[in-house]
Amino acid sequence: MLAFGEKAFRARQIEEWLWKKSGTSFDEMTNLSLEVRDHLKSNFAINAITVEKTQISADQTIKSAFKLHDDHLIEGVLIPADDRMTACVSSQVGCSLTCKFCATGYMDRKRNLDAAEIYDQVVAIRNQAEEHYNKPLTNIVFMGMGEPLLNYANVLQSIEHITSPKELGMSPRRITVSTAGIAKMIKQLADDEVKFRLALSLHAANDIKRNQIMPINETNSLKNLKEALQYFYKKTKSRLTFEYIVFNNFNDSLEDAEELFRFTKQVPSKVNIIEYNPISEADFTNTDEDRLQKFSTFLEDRGVNVHVRHSRGKDIDAACGQLANK
Repeated sequence: MLAFGEKAFRARQIEEWLWKKSGTSFDEMTNLSLEVRDHLKSNFAINAITVEKTQISADQTIKSAFKLHDDHLIEGVLIPADDRMTACVSSQVGCSLTCKFCATGYMDRKRNLDAAEIYDQVVAIRNQAEEHYNKPLTNIVFMGMGEPLLNYANVLQSIEHITSPKELGMSPRRITVSTAGIAKMIKQLADDEVKFRLALSLHAANDIKRNQIMPINETNSLKNLKEALQYFYKKTKSRLTFEYIVFNNFNDSLEDAEELFRFTKQVPSKVNIIEYNPISEADFTNTDEDRLQKFSTFLEDRGVNVHVRHSRGKDIDAACGQLANK
């Protein structure tokens, strides 16, 4: 702005339009002169995401396909539940981790999202919450497409935009970043003293089974993850969440529950037991209700804080593990 012959405070006005008011065009910036707006349009671009398509589930979940400036598509989900409005956002176009039960894992990773593209998802889903349900967005989970910790810098920068009092101003305690388990980057989160919550997609508490369904475990063993999680808790004092999908006759026995119980004792934590959402690429099925009940009761009887999460948006492929641009 100074180089253009304008006052320095014009830069702050532009910054406010971009990150607090979530402007997507220079024409919106009406407290700037027409000359300044024309100059900005001639020299800069705002590569805002656009909503390509939305679907609304029978349970009121809204799935959106967002188009990026280079025509790639990603997905984001609004999950209404009681007094919560949760945005599930993506961090990558596709994913490189090839988890055997996840539809996104069968896609190639095209590229990382930049911080603004993640921020834009939050704004778009916040707007949907207000327009469809007249409620504010309350929570954000990085559980969409991609592995957040393999896009570390952009994910942390997006959270800075989302939580800064000068920008969206959401509480970091309302944000959960979910990882398949990159031990080195979990330690980096601790060193950076992040304020948001961390969830680990565990799904098996022994290395043999976890290797079968999550190849990332071959280079990030449970022993290494345990050390990283203990380091994270020591630095942040933030309680961990373990996510555990129960697959029929694979990881749903009482022996599996015992292994999970022992792993949860390493750090203060809670366990989200998640029902499996079938995908066409895999042969897994969800455990039956009786085995699920015995599994969760086993953990509860030993003092584990357990929440059984029933999936939302299954009828539109919007549930956990189903995002694949269908």
